[in-house]
Amino acid sequence: MKKIGFDNDLYVNKQTESILKRIEAFDNKLYLEFGGKMFDDLHAARVLPGFDPNVKTKILRNLKDKLEIILCIGAPAIEKNKIRSDFGLTYGNELIRLMKNLRGVGLT
Repeated sequence: MKKIGFDNDLYVNKQTESILKRIEAFDNKLYLEFGGKMFDDLHAARVLPGFDPNVKTKILRNLKDKLEIILCIGAPAIEKNKIRSDFGLTYGNELIRLMKNLRGVGLT
């Protein structure tokens, strides 16, 4: 039997369950910051064998009916044309890519 390094299904289920409990505890209004990359988390996929680089979107899809998404980007990143090194995109263009990806999976 093949050993699983990272169990995506368990992660999605536990995170979804935990977030739903927190939403309920705060009168159905919770602001939650997602750390790391929402899509294409290639670093996590490299260091966690079996990690799905898009696993966070699965959690968001589970919460779709209770979800509003706010995207933020720091003005200095835009002013300096800061580049996301793994894709070679400016942070501004990465934000646009993120919005398109969210639409593509039905999260807008």
